[in-house]
Amino acid sequence: SLRYLMVDGQGNYGSVDGDSPAAMRYTEARMQKISEEMVADLDKETVDHQLNYDDSIMEPTVLPTKIPSLLVNGASGIAVGMATNMPPYNLTEVIDGTIAYIENNDISIDELIQFVKAPDLPTGGIIYGYDGVKQAFETGRGRIVMRAKAEIEEVNGRECIIVTEIPYQVNKARVIEKIAELVKEKKIEGITELRDESDKEGMRIVIDLRRGETPEVIVNNLFSQTQLQSSFGINMVALVDGQPKTLNLKDMLACFIRHRREVVTRRTLFELRKARERGHILEGQAVALANIDPVIELIKSSANAQVAKERLIATSWAPGSVTDMLERAGTGGIRPDDLPDGFGLVDGQYHLSPQQAQAILDLRLHRLTGLEIEKLLEEYGSILEDIAEREAILADSTKLTAVIREELEAVRNQYGDARRSEIIESHLSLSTEDLIPREDMVVTFSKTGYAKTQPLTSYQSQRRGGRGKSATNLKDEDVVDLLLVANSHDTLLLFTDTGRLHWLKVYEIPQASRNARGKPIVNMIDALEGGGRVTAVLPLGEDDRGEGRYVFMATARGTVKKVPLERFARPRASGIRAIEFNEDDTLIGASITDGTRDIVLVNSNGKVTRFVETEVRPMGREARGVRGIRLKETGESVVAMIVANDEATLLLACENGYGKRTLVSEFPCKGRGAMGVIGIQTSDRNG
Repeated sequence: SLRYLMVDGQGNYGSVDGDSPAAMRYTEARMQKISEEMVADLDKETVDHQLNYDDSIMEPTVLPTKIPSLLVNGASGIAVGMATNMPPYNLTEVIDGTIAYIENNDISIDELIQFVKAPDLPTGGIIYGYDGVKQAFETGRGRIVMRAKAEIEEVNGRECIIVTEIPYQVNKARVIEKIAELVKEKKIEGITELRDESDKEGMRIVIDLRRGETPEVIVNNLFSQTQLQSSFGINMVALVDGQPKTLNLKDMLACFIRHRREVVTRRTLFELRKARERGHILEGQAVALANIDPVIELIKSSANAQVAKERLIATSWAPGSVTDMLERAGTGGIRPDDLPDGFGLVDGQYHLSPQQAQAILDLRLHRLTGLEIEKLLEEYGSILEDIAEREAILADSTKLTAVIREELEAVRNQYGDARRSEIIESHLSLSTEDLIPREDMVVTFSKTGYAKTQPLTSYQSQRRGGRGKSATNLKDEDVVDLLLVANSHDTLLLFTDTGRLHWLKVYEIPQASRNARGKPIVNMIDALEGGGRVTAVLPLGEDDRGEGRYVFMATARGTVKKVPLERFARPRASGIRAIEFNEDDTLIGASITDGTRDIVLVNSNGKVTRFVETEVRPMGREARGVRGIRLKETGESVVAMIVANDEATLLLACENGYGKRTLVSEFPCKGRGAMGVIGIQTSDRNG
């Protein structure tokens, strides 16, 4: 609960699992050593006192703490219409920040952050993202995201998730119950066993995983669905001079320093007063020792103690060594605040006060020995130095500040420790992508607009002439139009026959069995222009997003166009125009290239033309493109566009099931706009 424990408890004080503490009679408690710094100098009139709730005793209105405990241990509570919620911070960092503020009162929040980096939670864990922390430091309000510290280990050949630290104020037992509940309801899959191995050595939650599972995905699911990731709303409201105010980090440190100035000033005044009172007594005794024989004679000749006291007061005495000591100390005398005029050193003679006369009468005879006289004079000299030092502190604010700083450094050196909470500054909020395992998927698009994905593992290799496996269950007159393999985290660029481009993540296409039809594409992307059909799909992995990448497109009428890939980097819900063409034209293919590849266009009559991609200059999205292949006007159209190199082979297939493979290098590389050469005979036999 507390970053720095204030109470040393013996017995059952509850647990992180939410167990309640034992009754008072079964426990005992004492203050921790650090707690003494909270009440240090309480007996030196450093703070105001008031009557307690039943007017039976006086209690301090505030503690004269040397520790900025409001920051160090945090605070939470609700009053009338106002609440406060402060997380704990690291003592070393807070004191370093306080000293930095002492050195420069105009220090900025950004400079203070170099010292006080972030909250430091007693349960450790990870503070994820820095925006909320900085906002809280600047305004007094913010939200921090806390995560458990989870590591992946291999135990007995299986991977396990080991949780060793949990977020602040999170109940460990409830977290474990929640994980078990999610596993039972199959909201999180892949967990085979859950154990709490925590002991006095520390926290340890072990989550065993099924073989073949991706631990990172399960960890992200746990963060998403349990309190292993939680947030803390910072609301730094405190009472300043009796008024509730929202304070930023600098305001908090300024209030603490102001409090310490008042405490140290009042303590110095108290110590000065006590030193003067003690010095006044010692001064009288020193005068008596300097005139010991007359003093003894006076006392012996007095009828009683009261008469002796009155005669001591009425007599003028030689000051002896007192004058020299006062001159060395640089002070004119030690006068208590309530001492009337006429007493002390007056015109070279010393006049004893009633308090001094009583102290002389109370002197024991052994104090008249030479050693005791030396001790008395030594103490008197020390008191004079203390008084001079305290007067200097009160007269010079710089010295007062130095005292505050020294005490802060002493506290830091004695109680300071290292951070427990790790800080990850860049906020990586959990997206849907973090909860999806990376795996290769077979993506299927049908001609009537249905799409689905299947794990690649559901297919198996077959020999030539095999019967094949059903990839999808289609309606009458529907066919599989596009089939490709992509990673579940890849982005698909969907080009429609009307020349528009839409974006879709592979994991956004629902998985379905081999016998399922899939889901209509129109349900996944917002707008497919009236009856538009997807004619080209480009999987875009992380490696495909650098500079020097292009999208090469071809239409049925032989137009080609090359556009830099970055022109398509800003997705829109309604899609964007990728290419312009006439109403009788359609987009038949698109591919991602590096700008140096060979482009192969195949028309419906089996003719193939090949040219180098560099013959087509990069264009904007608004351009209509240039001629890639020349077509006859007898119903010819472009049916395929292939991006290849010399080592590749071209597989050509006709409608009657005949096909052949030819090296791309066998097709002459002619210029853009040629009619091409025969790639395959489109006879009655072939179709």
